[in-house]
Amino acid sequence: MRIVFMGTPEFAVPSLEAVASAHDVTLVVTRPDAVRSRGRRPEPSPVKARALDLGLPMLEAKRMDASAIDAVRAAAPDLVCVVAFGCILPDELLAVAPLGAINVHGSLLPRWRGAAPIQRAILAGDERTGVSIMRVAHDLDAGAWCRQASTAIGSKTAGKLFDELARLGARELVAAAGQIADGTATWHEQDPAQVTIAEKVRKDEMRLDPADARAANALRVQASTDAAPARCQIAGRGVRVVLAAPASANAPQVAAGAISLSHGRVLLGCADGALELLRVKPDGKREMDASAWAQGLRGAEGAAWGRA
Repeated sequence: MRIVFMGTPEFAVPSLEAVASAHDVTLVVTRPDAVRSRGRRPEPSPVKARALDLGLPMLEAKRMDASAIDAVRAAAPDLVCVVAFGCILPDELLAVAPLGAINVHGSLLPRWRGAAPIQRAILAGDERTGVSIMRVAHDLDAGAWCRQASTAIGSKTAGKLFDELARLGARELVAAAGQIADGTATWHEQDPAQVTIAEKVRKDEMRLDPADARAANALRVQASTDAAPARCQIAGRGVRVVLAAPASANAPQVAAGAISLSHGRVLLGCADGALELLRVKPDGKREMDASAWAQGLRGAEGAAWGRA
């Protein structure tokens, strides 16, 4: 089957590899090179880099204007596969391929339509999340789905879930493409009453707060990403919290807003108990175990912590 693949970030790379191994990818469309690391030169998207490795024809497009749509049409796809491309797709594009366009979405639709489904599932305390293979529709993430796969969230960080769901999405995308091609795909319309929206996570949402429950602060850390990191101030020092967990029952009692340093453990007092920091990245320093960082906090016992 002839396929045009559209995607940009690392999340889309496993899907590109899987589709390219199973079908004839006649064109890869991705977003243009951009500055992806602070203070560095423009870099290719992960999808562009992998497409070049695979020797696939490629188009960089900031938006899907008439010339970009013409390029997709010239590639004569039977099906268009979209994975986190990064811009709205016009209705004209959706009509180019006889079998339409499908998308890998990182949630169990209709829950968590929108930009940040993985982080929102974590922040909401959902027990499970997954991927959905859906028709690309005019409205955002509103298309019917034909395949889903789920996984337990547990204590997995956003980064681990991104990687796991990327692999699940690749598997389900190839399976869906095969079913669509042979006419065996079963489509399920989304129930509007069950829809929730996964808005982009704002940086201020991820600030740890001593007035909140320790579980809420732990979920912020679990959902943390480079774009929206979990942060706080400890003894007047800004720090990104990379890994944390509610303190064990035998941990020292810590008042809300206070700090406890005991045997290399860093405990932050929250509204209903303590949050234990496990890995941190102090401002201007490398990431490290919290126990190593604690050595530089001597004298801060009982000092205050709060929102960054």
